[in-house]
Amino acid sequence: MSVIHTWACFLICISFATQDKSPDVAVTCLVLEDCLLPCRFPPASKETIEWFKKDEAVYKIEREDDDDEDEDDDSSEEQNERKQLDGRFSVFLPLIARGNATLLLRKSRLKDRGTYRCHVSTLKGVHDAKVILKVEAPITGLSLAMSRLSGYEEMKCTVRDVFPAPRVTWATQPPTLENLRPVTRMLANKDGLYTVDSRLRRMNGKPDLIYICKVATSYGGPAWTTSLREREIMGNQGKDLTIPCYAPPYMNNPLLHWSFSNRGDPAHILTYDSQTGHAVSSPPWETHVELDGFRVPFGDGSLRLMDPKRLEHTGKYTCVFSMPHHTHTERTDVVISSPGAQRSISEASSYWWVVGLVIAVLVLALLGMLAYLTLRGKTSKHRKDGEEATELRLVRDSKADNNPQESRPLTESGSRGQSGLRTGSQLA
Repeated sequence: MSVIHTWACFLICISFATQDKSPDVAVTCLVLEDCLLPCRFPPASKETIEWFKKDEAVYKIEREDDDDEDEDDDSSEEQNERKQLDGRFSVFLPLIARGNATLLLRKSRLKDRGTYRCHVSTLKGVHDAKVILKVEAPITGLSLAMSRLSGYEEMKCTVRDVFPAPRVTWATQPPTLENLRPVTRMLANKDGLYTVDSRLRRMNGKPDLIYICKVATSYGGPAWTTSLREREIMGNQGKDLTIPCYAPPYMNNPLLHWSFSNRGDPAHILTYDSQTGHAVSSPPWETHVELDGFRVPFGDGSLRLMDPKRLEHTGKYTCVFSMPHHTHTERTDVVISSPGAQRSISEASSYWWVVGLVIAVLVLALLGMLAYLTLRGKTSKHRKDGEEATELRLVRDSKADNNPQESRPLTESGSRGQSGLRTGSQLA
């Protein structure tokens, strides 16, 4: 019994002496990009390299003899027995003799995520290593635009082909007391990548508000922000006009880009790099625009439009501040009016002002006439009533003077009746 126990201990000691295990390694790969899963072992000869995903083999190669380090892959393939279960997996054959069994994964996909095991057996022992592979599709850009498809104005923030599903939040600058209630939809395609569409209704009565969309992933990568402000301004032909553009306070030393569109593709106006102070403008705009480069690093990219023309410079001007993972856009609808149009507008306004004044005078005159007629009617009525009363009194007086007997009997009879009553009472 003791002999068997001794041999068992001896074999266990030999296995521990000949087996090498490396700590687990975590690797993050990007979708559709090549990826390396590292595996190193003590150099030896007659190597057998096997890669497993969980318990399923994905790659295997056996070297029967020592190959020259300068040997290319084609000759190595002829001298070695290789079992490749997926054409996207391979190892660097010339590096095997140096103890490198790193696995190359071409065009990684989301289904490649998981735990991989590298198993190498040589004449000197066995080596095992584990690699935890994560595959993600990071955010590469955001788009933010105003939409009216729902019957009202809303801000639409979109990010495409992202994994894992991101988290979207909204904010405004300056902050508002109203509760922001965005509607966010996430849709995964056949490859498992998410497209996110988040919409926020534009607030009424606040045309100068900045809307900020922020998107972050659960893997802890950098968060992306994009913001937008839209406005409308008017100018006069031949009179210089300043088109405002201000970046949010969290953007420092951004790159500034101005463009113009008028029923066509956007045309480049100028680009200004805050870090180098280098500006590039397009020839058609060189004589019509002016930018204060000292203000751009502090977030003021306002553009001065000199000697504007109605037909040439009426349209949409777009100002974009950009930094790594951050963009801010301001779109301004500019309407340039011609002097004739301004004159006609002023003449029309003066004409309507005169018409309004005449109407007001007529209304006041009518009201005064009505008041006069009403007062006159009351005065004449009062006078007529007085005359009628006087005439009635004169008629009565004249009747009394002509027939004195007609007025007396009532009094005398009344007095007689009273005296008769008194006499009767006395007699009683």
